[in-house]
Amino acid sequence: MRVETTAARPTLRATAGAWLHRHETLLWWLHSLWALAFGIGVMWLGSRNSTYLRVAIVHVAFIWITSLLLPLVLRSARLTPVWHPRVQLVVNYFNKNFYQQLLFFMLPIFALSTTIDSPNVLGLVVLGVCALLSTLDLVYDRHLAERRLLTAAFFACTVFAGVAAALPILWQVPPEVALRAAGAAAGVGVVSLVLTERRLDWQRTWFVGGLMLLGLALLVEHGRQFIPPAPLRLTDVAFGTDFDRTRLVMLAPVDHRPATYRGPIYLVTSIFAPTGLHERVRHVWYVDGRHVWTSRWYNVDAHEKGYRLWTGRGTLPVSDGSRIHVDVETEGGQIIGRARLTEA
Repeated sequence: MRVETTAARPTLRATAGAWLHRHETLLWWLHSLWALAFGIGVMWLGSRNSTYLRVAIVHVAFIWITSLLLPLVLRSARLTPVWHPRVQLVVNYFNKNFYQQLLFFMLPIFALSTTIDSPNVLGLVVLGVCALLSTLDLVYDRHLAERRLLTAAFFACTVFAGVAAALPILWQVPPEVALRAAGAAAGVGVVSLVLTERRLDWQRTWFVGGLMLLGLALLVEHGRQFIPPAPLRLTDVAFGTDFDRTRLVMLAPVDHRPATYRGPIYLVTSIFAPTGLHERVRHVWYVDGRHVWTSRWYNVDAHEKGYRLWTGRGTLPVSDGSRIHVDVETEGGQIIGRARLTEA
């Protein structure tokens, strides 16, 4: 008797699983492209209506709670080893999506308040890098989510930006107070996330965690010029050689300083801010990059059409080819915008 044997045919589930395993990297990169396209759509929404930041509270709470609980769940004896990567994958997926929505939504809000040739462009760059990293699944899953200190730093950046933008927009908190609150919230995030990870070397953890807290403190108190003052921004600037102080009207506006002109120069700036926000601002005048004069602080209240601040100088130490620029600063030291006047 001859017995013939035939190899068992692979099931559809096994075939699909093998295909997914072979093309896993490619599929994740395709998903990253989709996430980036979705983020661009969220940026459009953020540029249209910033009050949706209210939803950010739910997003941040979810990310924080799941990040705190995930190490405890993975260490649980009830969770079999086969479920560890599955649980990690699900949590990472939701957290990435919430990070993407938060970061891309805030990008246009901060971009509108950024002065390109000033230090606060660095804050926008950091926020943009974080937004891009949130779309790179392989980078997030294999590095940011696996290294607790990176997780804490990434969360701190997101929370700091969210609180710094949300408080002035939603509750008319002055930017200086909002920055301190943002630093405190980010500090709580760093400490809580680091303390819940037992696998870390404690000496290294406390050292790096302490550096993060020190960096936050220095940023809040001495590095405000690196942070765009969202949502404050300049909407219009006008230089001139004659100004009506009673009507706040520039009578002789100029786009360039006449080469032989040495008379008084005036500046009017229009500043956008949410209605109800109270702030103190000033003009800081520079000639060829050298500080020449700073105005006093002016108490201004926001209005739906913005508020205007004017200053003028009777004489300036200018020469042929001199460039004049004026920084509009908040009392906390953030740069709202920069007005420039070059020689004709």
